Amino acid sequence: MLTPIKGLTVSLGLALLLGVSLPGQAQEQSETSSSSDNSAQLAPININSADAAMLTELPGIGEVKAASIVDNREANGPFTSASELTRVSGIGEATVEGLEDQVSF
Repeated sequence: MLTPIKGLTVSLGLALLLGVSLPGQAQEQSETSSSSDNSAQLAPININSADAAMLTELPGIGEVKAASIVDNREANGPFTSASELTRVSGIGEATVEGLEDQVSF
C-alpha cells in the first residue's frame, strides 16, 4: 500500500510523463507564452530596412502594398515619418494611424 506522499509523487511523475498540466501550472505556462508573444508584437518594424515579406506583418499591409513601400523607398529615398507612407499608392491616413506605433525609421 502506498502512503499519501508516495501516491502524490507517483501522480506528479505520471502527470509530468504524460504532459498533463497540474492546477496552477497551466496558467503560469500560458502567461509566460503570451508575454513572449506580446514582446514579439511590440518590436517596431523599420520601414527603411525591412524587406517586403517583413512589411506584410504590419496590419493593413499585404504583399502588393509591401512591394510598393520597398519600390517607393528605393526610388525616393528613406521614409522619415509614418505620415510619409502616404506617398505610397494605396496607403492613406487611416492606415498610417494604425501603423504609427508599430513602425520605426
